[in-house]
Amino acid sequence: QVVLVESGGGLVQPGGSLGLSCAASGSTFGIIYMGWYRQAPGKQRELVATITSAGRTNYADSVKGRFTISRDNAKNTIYLKMNSLKPKDSAVYYCKAVMRSRADWGQGTQVTVSS
Repeated sequence: QVVLVESGGGLVQPGGSLGLSCAASGSTFGIIYMGWYRQAPGKQRELVATITSAGRTNYADSVKGRFTISRDNAKNTIYLKMNSLKPKDSAVYYCKAVMRSRADWGQGTQVTVSS
């Protein structure tokens, strides 16, 4: 099992920036890729961005050009740098680690974009 701990959420004004971190521990050797997902009230959880162990990235169209996912393999940590934030980016952001036979989720961190 992989334990994921997110940090960095909070309140930011529209147009502002925020960074999230997700530290993985436990059976991290089997991770194929990790990613960020988000869920707003009343909506389904959706993909934000993913990054493979080789560093290949994938983004939702809604965040392309504004968000950047990165990873530090030595620290088993991924990051999400969010720029030009919009109110519609407000959600609980979850970190996910995908292995061959399972996936584990973090507890989530709230991001609120509001003036």
